[in-house]
Amino acid sequence: MKVTVIIPNYNGKHFLKPCLDSLKKQTMQDFHTLVVDNASSDGSLDFMKEHFPEIEVLHLDQNYGFSAAVNAGIRHAQTPYVILLNNDTTVDPHFTEALLHAIERSPDIFSVSSKMIQMYHPDLIDSAGDLYTLVGWGICRGTGRPISNYMESDEIFTACAGAAIYRKSAFRRIGYFDESHFAYLEDIDIGYRARIYGFKNMYCPDALVYHVGSGTSGSKYNSFKVKLSARNSIWLNYKNMPFIQLVVNFLPLFAGYAVKYLFFCKKGFGKDYADGIREGLSTIRSCKKVPFQMRHLSSYIKIEADLFCHTFRYAGDWFQRKLFHK
Repeated sequence: MKVTVIIPNYNGKHFLKPCLDSLKKQTMQDFHTLVVDNASSDGSLDFMKEHFPEIEVLHLDQNYGFSAAVNAGIRHAQTPYVILLNNDTTVDPHFTEALLHAIERSPDIFSVSSKMIQMYHPDLIDSAGDLYTLVGWGICRGTGRPISNYMESDEIFTACAGAAIYRKSAFRRIGYFDESHFAYLEDIDIGYRARIYGFKNMYCPDALVYHVGSGTSGSKYNSFKVKLSARNSIWLNYKNMPFIQLVVNFLPLFAGYAVKYLFFCKKGFGKDYADGIREGLSTIRSCKKVPFQMRHLSSYIKIEADLFCHTFRYAGDWFQRKLFHK
């Protein structure tokens, strides 16, 4: 057995049946399923015992957040690869098989992101992996685009941890998901870190996943999500960028945070965003920074080039969408 599918759950009883039923229909059945429950209070554990007694459940004593839950699952897994899967998903029958084949193509691959499709708009992409930009914005590649797009395997900046496979041995080298993040941007953080160490993150168009989106947080924008994302974005940049890179990128990062603040002011979450930025800056010294090593210099250069390219591609895509909408 090569794969463990890890499903973090917090009060997601209503999502579990369709998600787990879809895993039963996989063309490759040689995998282990592990549900990691963050002390749910909605009867998730009783539901699992009654309807899915064959599936292993790891019950945590309190809600530690996404990062801690998946770390517990990864450490518990006895397989060389782990698939992280959100509970508000259903997967195509070839999902696990496609991801396993994709990551086995090279030992340099840390993660492979699936083709996530919007559950209630199945003609549109939810995510084809994540990109990162000079302005400090994480971008879900392909969001809102037709599913006929992104049909080729490609290297991406990081995988979306909502439905992706990871090489377990790499975690021992680069570290696990940062549990201080609790949730949000932890997948870009660890994918960024993996790239510093010379690993690649890939996209697999044959691994199809249907995703509700914001199944646990409840909405695209809310105070909790906005504040944590803002705080975590400060930590992400500080931890992964050497001092010289932070200096070089200071102006675009500052501009990115300013634009985001204005955006969230219009949405009614300006104070939450500002509070998150302040918390991130005030606690930045507690972050475990990736130590700079000269042997990783080529990785830093490639990352900086990708940040530059992704920024201008996103800007071009944004203007194109605005023109089409008009």
